[in-house]
Amino acid sequence: MNRIAPLALAASLLPMTTLAQDNPAAILVLDGSGSMWGQIDGVAKITIAQEVMGELMTTLPADLDLGLTVYGHRRKGDCSDIETLVLPGPGTRAAITSAVNGIKPKGKTPMADAVVAAAKALRHHENAATVILVSDGIETCAPDVCAVARELEATGVDFTAHVVGFDVKDPEARAQFQCMAEATGGKFLSAANADELGAALTQVAEIKQPPAPEPTPDPEPVLHYTHFAGSLEPNGDALKFPARWEIFDAAGNPAGTINGGIGMLKLAQGDYTARLTRPEDGASAETAFFVGPGMASEISLRLQPLKPPATLIAPDTAETGATIAVTWEGPATENDYLDTALPGADAGTYVTYEYVHKGNPVMLRMPTEPGTYDIRYLQSVGPTVLATKTITLSERSFGLNAPATAVIGETIKVDWTGSGYGEDYITLAEPSSDGASYETYEYVSKGNPLELRLTLFPGAYELRYINGQNSSIAHAVPITLTDRAVTLTAPASAQAGGTITVTHDGPAYDDDYITFAPLDSGPDAYDTYEYVYDKTSVTVPVPETPGRYALRYVSIWGDARALAENVVDVN
Repeated sequence: MNRIAPLALAASLLPMTTLAQDNPAAILVLDGSGSMWGQIDGVAKITIAQEVMGELMTTLPADLDLGLTVYGHRRKGDCSDIETLVLPGPGTRAAITSAVNGIKPKGKTPMADAVVAAAKALRHHENAATVILVSDGIETCAPDVCAVARELEATGVDFTAHVVGFDVKDPEARAQFQCMAEATGGKFLSAANADELGAALTQVAEIKQPPAPEPTPDPEPVLHYTHFAGSLEPNGDALKFPARWEIFDAAGNPAGTINGGIGMLKLAQGDYTARLTRPEDGASAETAFFVGPGMASEISLRLQPLKPPATLIAPDTAETGATIAVTWEGPATENDYLDTALPGADAGTYVTYEYVHKGNPVMLRMPTEPGTYDIRYLQSVGPTVLATKTITLSERSFGLNAPATAVIGETIKVDWTGSGYGEDYITLAEPSSDGASYETYEYVSKGNPLELRLTLFPGAYELRYINGQNSSIAHAVPITLTDRAVTLTAPASAQAGGTITVTHDGPAYDDDYITFAPLDSGPDAYDTYEYVYDKTSVTVPVPETPGRYALRYVSIWGDARALAENVVDVN
């Protein structure tokens, strides 16, 4: 790994910056975001950077005042995690080395705001200022890195940012770095590994300060900073696609251009016209404005959202709750989706939806209420409705045919009428409960007629056909459950640890059993037990501890219930 050449950096680059003193001064801005844990040849990028910076500190000229700003090193997901750890000054070498070695990458990449913080620490409004940024990733916080760089260039006495992209493969990140460097008169260099990092720093160190401009005998005209901001109707969302500003003076002569939706120009006092154009579809807007002392410094224009072409093919009619095939054409950008909505509903307000990446056609579920709806293609940005197809939904027919009365715990047959969608089901529920409540249930996909096991508790209930899409009650009929008397015939006393024979006339439902349990215990308590199966006479083990016990016939279906109980003395 190159350990010598980078260390010439301070001698040839940094003397251009001073802080109202004789010694040259500059600030290193180091990436401390989570991506610096990435490895090159098996070594973490932060480790490589720490080693290079450590050697740099040992060879810097004694008269160089150097500072350090770091970002992303303290908190995850915090765009304000920027800290100038060492202010420029004499004797900062050990402090910078210690600070760099203590960095544990964690957070986001607010590199633009970090450069701003370094520039302020250098008092770039008063002095020539140089910042050297070493970063491995794309800006994740500032809305426009180029705009920030131009602002620093425009507002500083002589501001320069040199950028070293360390193991950067993302074209957008490289473009940001290059824009920051070019906008401030600096240089962008790329390093793919430790050796190239050293070589890049060597090249930056060889950059010479451009000669001062020739003095002009006549004073320059006073220029006013004017900001330009393009946005989208109707809410003023910032432009997220290419746009171009063109500025013309009162005579119609070009006075400046901005390639992008947001930017800034320095203009002399006078009348101007600004035009904002979106090249993709030619949409444009313009306004007249005046530049001068005390006048507004921001010009804003809005364009209608760009709507790529899209089409939908779907049936004109369908049944409520049905799943239909919708064939679509559209941009298929990430998270685009089809939905159903009431006519005139805002984008983002829907009844049902499905993402277009699920296929073509998309299988789209219809609402459960009859009426007229719009099937829509929505681009996720916005969201924006790109295409609409009207569909009319007719009511489904539902019906239930079952006994009006039944015995607790038994299984009855229910004939049903409905669409039979896979998630639809039939329930036994209390009449006053909502559609999501039930005592027992079974999916209609199990058959027609459907076999439904009833609860063990008598009373008035409803049999319901439930629309599984939203748990609504599509149809309901009343049913009354009558109790079932069960008799146990068994000895009044028994020998501890032995067995007794118990005869019963119970229903012998699945999992019914006869049990010895403590007196006054709940129906699911037991000491010993034996399943009934289909036998009317059961041999039951007697508890080994003497005492009085409840001998019970117990059924379980959801909850447990004792259908009969005798008292037995165990001796």
